[in-house]
Amino acid sequence: MSTDGTVSADGPVSTDGPVRIGLAGVHGHGRTHVEAALALQRDGRAEIVAVADPRGPGDVPDGVAHFTAAEEMIAAGGLDIVVLSTPIPSHAALAEAALEAGAHVMLEKPPVVSVAAHERLLAVSARTGRAVQVGFQSLASDGVAATAAAAAGIGEIRHIAAVGVWSRSEEYWRRARWSGRRVLDGQVMADGVVTNPLAHAVATALVIAGARGAADVAAVETDLRRANDIDADDTSTVRVRLTGGPDVVAALATTGERRHEPFVLVRGTGGHLIYHYTLDVLSVFADDRPLPRTFHFARTGVLDDLVRHAADGTAVRVPLDATGAFTRVLEEVVAAPAPTAIERFEVHERAGERYRVVPGIGAAMERAAWDGLLLREFDSGIG
Repeated sequence: MSTDGTVSADGPVSTDGPVRIGLAGVHGHGRTHVEAALALQRDGRAEIVAVADPRGPGDVPDGVAHFTAAEEMIAAGGLDIVVLSTPIPSHAALAEAALEAGAHVMLEKPPVVSVAAHERLLAVSARTGRAVQVGFQSLASDGVAATAAAAAGIGEIRHIAAVGVWSRSEEYWRRARWSGRRVLDGQVMADGVVTNPLAHAVATALVIAGARGAADVAAVETDLRRANDIDADDTSTVRVRLTGGPDVVAALATTGERRHEPFVLVRGTGGHLIYHYTLDVLSVFADDRPLPRTFHFARTGVLDDLVRHAADGTAVRVPLDATGAFTRVLEEVVAAPAPTAIERFEVHERAGERYRVVPGIGAAMERAAWDGLLLREFDSGIG
């Protein structure tokens, strides 16, 4: 950024002053980006100059400009970074507008809803010389590359699995008009377990498998199910066939009795790896050892990383081009047959909310992950 606050057309922003940040979507999950930006501001590396949210500015410092619409904030200019924590269908157009305005973009996951939109955004990023960092926080950890490297020590890789069993209430699926919807008003929402709540598991497994671009995905097989009154999936298995590399199987549910720590499993002929991507912890089971060797890795915050890029041009850790394989999977999941309704579930009440729990879902997902199967390919007991 120059001393008069303008952004140059190419190259990193000058370090003459703090990087100027505008945040679109500051409530709900968007508040995490506000807190990250405030921490950077306290360190003198960044400054929150504008926010945009129709629900109001939230708790931000005095003097921060407030806009009702993200489009208005972007059009006002003067921003080095635009953070987009907005509804999924708005991502592509808002990101393009921010890039064209000379800003780098911090784009929440899932980044876009089609491979075509993904490729278009990549092209705009390249032409404008501005970066798009995707909010897959797990991919900003040193543990992802370490897990991929450790896979070389466990023989031939049979398959890789993304595993997650969470608990989400009926109220969660009513948190917004688009909640639990595949498509709404002709726009793709993709708010199912595979593509939103546990999307990090899928994205992390794909990158560990070496799949980054859409062309790395040869085919996607789906077995989508739902216990809640939604039209997206909340209990699903998906198998991703790669053009080169092992299959990636996702075994994911938000219908567990309680939240289990999600992980990526790498199963080889000479052992297996468990990478808890939310904890940045890798456990290596190899050479017939009954106990694992466990390693902990550092993680860089995605906004912190993008501010560094804006200041000195350091490559971002979660670039848009690393998430093309995920976008291809999302596109296929949304186009797949509608999820099958699960008839056998229990209703649990906790803290004033109701949870639909599928009995035995944890064991079923572990079996699917270990054997690389879809639910329909074995007697899972999930009806």
